[in-house]
Amino acid sequence: MFIDLLTNGALLTSAIAWAIAQIAKTTIVLIKARSFQPRYLFTSGGMPSAHSAAVSALTTYVAFNNGTGSVIFAVCVVFALIVMYDATDVRQSVGQQAVIINRIVDEIKLGRPMVEMTGDLRELIGHTPFQVFTGAAIGIFVSAVWLLIERI
Repeated sequence: MFIDLLTNGALLTSAIAWAIAQIAKTTIVLIKARSFQPRYLFTSGGMPSAHSAAVSALTTYVAFNNGTGSVIFAVCVVFALIVMYDATDVRQSVGQQAVIINRIVDEIKLGRPMVEMTGDLRELIGHTPFQVFTGAAIGIFVSAVWLLIERI
């Protein structure tokens, strides 16, 4: 059973795509902030979307092995669309709400009235559509390369 997990291409391509996206995210933060912040290897949100990379790799792998007419491919597509929608809509909104709630709490603690909100309310919880697209591209690429190597 353990060997089956270690040789399961669908699981491996998903895990590799996720890892590549997380390493890319950490590298982007390293370049921008000029400091290594290892927590980005395991956090959600940011560029690129590791969730999108993983589900896209899975869906691509299943498409090539089971065909686009299979039930399992349809399940993977629906699952991928839900994950990507959640990343760009629900979690992005949660991130914006967290910023506002944290600011309200800080203002209450300081005992002063809230000042008008200025600037961008982005929080590292959700993703922009571009971040999701980039993650999906990573997943498709990883799965395609894996499938080419498998066929050799």
